[in-house]
Amino acid sequence: MPLFNYTGYKPDGSGTAGVIEADGIQDAASGIRALGIYPRDIRPHTDRRAWKFRRNEAALLPVMTRQLSTLLSAGVPLLEALKSLSDENSGFWKTMLVNIRENVSAGASMSRALEAEKNIFPDFYINMVAAGEQSGRIGIVLENLAVFLEKQDAMRSKIRTALIYPLFMTAVGFVVLSFLFTFVLPKIVRIFENTKSALPLITRILIVVSTVFVNYWWALLMLAAGLFFGFRKYRENHQQTLDSLKLKLPGNLLQSLYYGRFARTTGFLIDGGLPLLRALELSAKSLGNSVLQIRILDAAKMVAEGSRLSTALAGFPSVLVQLIATGEKSGTLAEVLSRAADSYEAEFERRVQKALSLLEPAMILLMGVIVGTIVLAVLLPMFQLNQLIK
Repeated sequence: MPLFNYTGYKPDGSGTAGVIEADGIQDAASGIRALGIYPRDIRPHTDRRAWKFRRNEAALLPVMTRQLSTLLSAGVPLLEALKSLSDENSGFWKTMLVNIRENVSAGASMSRALEAEKNIFPDFYINMVAAGEQSGRIGIVLENLAVFLEKQDAMRSKIRTALIYPLFMTAVGFVVLSFLFTFVLPKIVRIFENTKSALPLITRILIVVSTVFVNYWWALLMLAAGLFFGFRKYRENHQQTLDSLKLKLPGNLLQSLYYGRFARTTGFLIDGGLPLLRALELSAKSLGNSVLQIRILDAAKMVAEGSRLSTALAGFPSVLVQLIATGEKSGTLAEVLSRAADSYEAEFERRVQKALSLLEPAMILLMGVIVGTIVLAVLLPMFQLNQLIK
């Protein structure tokens, strides 16, 4: 059962505080009174492990949404469905579901109960649930939300999978080179220290690099940490500059991802019953690119002033604009946007695979050049020594 922090007063009037285990706030209050304490404040217990559950929300939220939609579609009342979900989960998620059930039981709507957990449920999720409550299609809306979240999670998984190999190769290459420069090369360099002959330039450079790795490794770690935190600070202050560079990557790699995300989210929200302006605002926030977010919000202002969406999105890909114009004329904007999203997502996957097919041999070639340079820097002085001996 979830835990609750409480403060209250003892019979003698002195203050007290503690933690109690209960199914919900009402049960916690009853349990506290049973201890002879008058409760003053009761709040869900938060421990240091809560962040672990928040990290997994992208994977758990679609599952929970799917389970809830299945229960409601089977005719299970909302409170009983929430009770079943809370019994099946534990820790942070159990506490959250119990709080939602308590709020709904107290008379709040489902969407209002979700607003108390905004750190988990995105704005579009809450708005879609509110629209479903108004139309009486909460079960269908939750099923659509589950499909939408599952597609988003699948896309994130593909991106992570695509990055595994390059990151693995980079990590292995760094470890191998660090080992060579720190342990292997210093022993080889000692062979040349007592020779009075001039060493080749490439060998002298290699000796300097090896010396830095051995004697100033702490400075390298400080430099790496400084670059890391410096980049984070720069990103906070110049997010639009970085987002603009993302849109200019070779092959328009990320443009397909962003446009597909915009089409998918906007079409999904419109199909769920949200007004076009609200759908544009919510999809702009979910893009992950501040430059495109500003463009879409500007387009929303133009739509609010009477412009058509296809006209307001000037500067977007002409194919996407033409599809939107067709959807506006035929009254099938949500369906057209969904098809556009399928096309852009497929295009993004093709571009990622193409980039990886070029990146893999490029990384292998780079590692070969570095290792070949090291071998050459070691062998050249040996050839010179051999000539002197002869």
